[in-house]
Amino acid sequence: MAIPVNIERLISGKIVESERIEYKKGWNPTAIYRTICAFANDFENIGGGYIIIGAEEEKGWAKRPVSGIPVEELDEIQKKMLEYNKLINPHYSPKISIETIDGASILVIWVPGGNKRPYEIPEDVTCKKEKKYHYYIRRYASTVQADKDERDELISLTRKTPFDDRINTEASIEDISPLLVREFLQNVGSELLATIEKSPVEVYKAMDLVSGPDELLYPKNIALMMFNYHPEKFFPYSRVEIVEFPNGPGDPTFFEKPTITGPVYSQIQQALLQLQNVVLKERIYKNIDRPESDRVWNYPYRALEESIANALYHRTWEVREPVEIRILPDCIEIINQGGPDRSVKLDEVQKGIIRNKRYRNRRIGDFLKELDMAEGRGTGIPIIRKEMAKNGSPEPRFETDDTYSYFITTLPVHPAFLSDGGVDGGVDGGINDGINNVENQIDKILNFLHDGINGGVNGGVNEIVNILLNASGLNANEIAVRTNKSLRTTERFLQKLRKKGIIEFRGIPKTGGYHLTEKAKDKLK
Repeated sequence: MAIPVNIERLISGKIVESERIEYKKGWNPTAIYRTICAFANDFENIGGGYIIIGAEEEKGWAKRPVSGIPVEELDEIQKKMLEYNKLINPHYSPKISIETIDGASILVIWVPGGNKRPYEIPEDVTCKKEKKYHYYIRRYASTVQADKDERDELISLTRKTPFDDRINTEASIEDISPLLVREFLQNVGSELLATIEKSPVEVYKAMDLVSGPDELLYPKNIALMMFNYHPEKFFPYSRVEIVEFPNGPGDPTFFEKPTITGPVYSQIQQALLQLQNVVLKERIYKNIDRPESDRVWNYPYRALEESIANALYHRTWEVREPVEIRILPDCIEIINQGGPDRSVKLDEVQKGIIRNKRYRNRRIGDFLKELDMAEGRGTGIPIIRKEMAKNGSPEPRFETDDTYSYFITTLPVHPAFLSDGGVDGGVDGGINDGINNVENQIDKILNFLHDGINGGVNGGVNEIVNILLNASGLNANEIAVRTNKSLRTTERFLQKLRKKGIIEFRGIPKTGGYHLTEKAKDKLK
């Protein structure tokens, strides 16, 4: 049975970190089974790893073209593996797949983190004499025998399976959507796609989404998180809530956006889409001393994406609280109830340098990486800081408390968006092309509207058009707050704009909002 990832992306290092892949030119069972044992022990909860036989390592990655394994040897290797698997204590069977790449056959051994750790293996599985058992773990990119302290810590992890990799006996395999699995396999280019229609359960097994005897298979939590349309049925409050406080958290005025539910990856996509439509703005500055213009965003998209993905990836699913995103006048806060893992040090959180010794959810990250929605291990916060700095934004802030009950990522707005006009007046005397451009667009629309609209209405129309140019999808209440006018007056202005075909309302009354029409956009062109 094939593996769920695309082999080309796997060996190119695009979806799995190099320390989680070990390359072997040929069949060396003693070294290979030590590494299988180490990956199964998954000492740091990073999701096990892969052993690729038939490929040499070169600077941490596969040397191309791969050397491959003679086809006649593959059957013998698989027979030997059935024999050696019985030597792992407690019993563990890795998943194997014969793949073709560069015109050669290779054997891929996928070793997910085991649920019955700690595992031990004979020092030499080929030895016919009395076998001496040891525990093995991964240390960076190497397999090593666990020392006394590491052995004690490994034993302390007995039966402590990360939440996303646990069996859920309250659900059944019918709760896994084959349509969502199919969509995932298609997106990542897996060869399992050809099998999903005929044998979905076999695909679930190959993806390590289910566990148990064939007559009593149960889905793992990761299957329900990623491949069920309503994971909140199994994990209450597994959703994202976006709340806007236009006048700050101390003011009673706030607006709740539609609640975001669905599979984990879908929640990330939906949250980003809402923020992109309602919050994100760009400014363009023309420089006096050089012809190039500078572009800045109020919040860099990449920093937002990584912050939201981190919140869903590292959340505590047993805590019945949603991930909350707060939109404030001067920042965005992403709040994850449950806090970071206890292996993270508080002083590191304050410095924004977080090194997880052990991951809370080891499976979610792998799926998000395969969908290009997460980066490598330990790169989330560095990416957020880098993207904020590249945009010229203030440093992001990271906060938790002594009891690790929450984790807040705060992204401050770019200074150019803080002043009354939305731009910092002291940007080296530069001329704001972005504002001039918006004013020109408004003038075009107002000229188009001039017939039948008096001067008193023009001011209100001007404000509304300005707002919708920067943040489409707002409802009447939200527009009224932003223009500081009564709801009745705002609705009168909106009615004028709708009659002229400049704006339209999309969606249902409860969750929809106003957008510029195609007619208005054509006028702008």
